[in-house]
Amino acid sequence: MTFHLGDRVRWTTTGDDGLPLVCYGFVVGVAEPSGPVVVMLDGELDGSVAQLDELELVSVTTIELRLDGDDLVDDPSLRRGLIYLWQAEAESAGLDVDSVRCLGAGQPGDHGSWSLADLWSGGQQYVVRALRSTADPSVVCVRADQTLHPTPW
Repeated sequence: MTFHLGDRVRWTTTGDDGLPLVCYGFVVGVAEPSGPVVVMLDGELDGSVAQLDELELVSVTTIELRLDGDDLVDDPSLRRGLIYLWQAEAESAGLDVDSVRCLGAGQPGDHGSWSLADLWSGGQQYVVRALRSTADPSVVCVRADQTLHPTPW
């Protein structure tokens, strides 16, 4: 992937404590097409050097929460709150979400997934879903996918 000056990016790396860390920022320098990339992280004054494989362009579909605890999808009251966690992450990422229609405790979908909300952003409709990770069923992923057949509200 090629990054350009000013691109909004999500940087997934490992923190000093060894735990996964997700940060957002803007590309302020690209040494070569093969990297590395200098990113000005939100709230920082200095640029940080990131490798290409650690960066993604920010979009509705790249915002993904990975939360420990399969009870987050089993318990309807906990499942209901997942959309608000996703919205907070989308706001941290700087996304412009036009409107959100929550689906209460969610609607069951394929393979144990739950549709939590419909939303519009940039003229496109998306659905936010919660599902167990295929790699680790105790981890719940919350992410948005573009709706192929939009429906008016």
